[in-house]
Amino acid sequence: MNQFDLLNSRIIACEKCPRLVTWRELVAITKKRAYENEVYWGKPVPLFGDPSAKHLIVGLAPAAHGANRTGQMFTGDRSGDWLFRALYKAGVANHSETQNRFDGMLLKDVMIAATAHCAPPENKPTPEEIQNCSQYLSELIASRQWHSILCLGNIAWQQVHRLLAIRPPKFGHGVFHSSDGCRLVASYHPSQQNTFTGRLTEPMLDSVINQWLAI
Repeated sequence: MNQFDLLNSRIIACEKCPRLVTWRELVAITKKRAYENEVYWGKPVPLFGDPSAKHLIVGLAPAAHGANRTGQMFTGDRSGDWLFRALYKAGVANHSETQNRFDGMLLKDVMIAATAHCAPPENKPTPEEIQNCSQYLSELIASRQWHSILCLGNIAWQQVHRLLAIRPPKFGHGVFHSSDGCRLVASYHPSQQNTFTGRLTEPMLDSVINQWLAI
C-alpha cells in the first residue's frame, strides 16, 4: 500500500471527534428524502485526486448529503458541481460533473483535501475538530513539494497557513502569495451561500483556478 492509500485508510478509520461521528452516522441513517434509496457513506471522506499531484485544493468539510453520502470529496452537491465544472474547463478533470465515486471522475495533477474530513452539523466544524483533523492535512502538505495550494474559504486559508507556520495575508478572493516555492491562492468557497447570492460567479472561480494552476 502506497503513502497516499495509507493516509486515506487512516482518515477513513478516524473516530477522534465524538460529535462528528454521531452526526455523520445519524445523517447516513435518516437520509434526505431525495436519496432515501441510496446507501450513504457515513464515514470520514478520504482525499481525492491524482496521488502524484503537485496542485492541492483544500476545502472546509464534507456536506451532509453530498460527500457524506457519496464518499468522494465535493461529489453530489452544488458546490461540487461548480468546482468540477471549473476544473474541467481548466483541463485538469476528465468530466465536467460527477454524482458518485463510481462514475469515473479523474483529476490530473490535482488533489482535493479538507480541513475536516467528517460532515459537521450546520457545515461548521469546531476549532477543536479542525485541530483533531489537522494531522492528516499536515502530513499531506509535508509529503511533497506542492506547486500551489488553493484554499476554498477563509477557514482553509487560515488553517493552511497555520500548518505552514507562516502569517497569512488577509483573506479575499484571488489573494495570493508564495512560501518556499509554493503558491498559495485564496478563493471564496463555491457554497450555495456564495454562488446563489452572486458573491462568487463562474468567471470569478474560473479565473482563480487558472491563477492557481499558472505555475
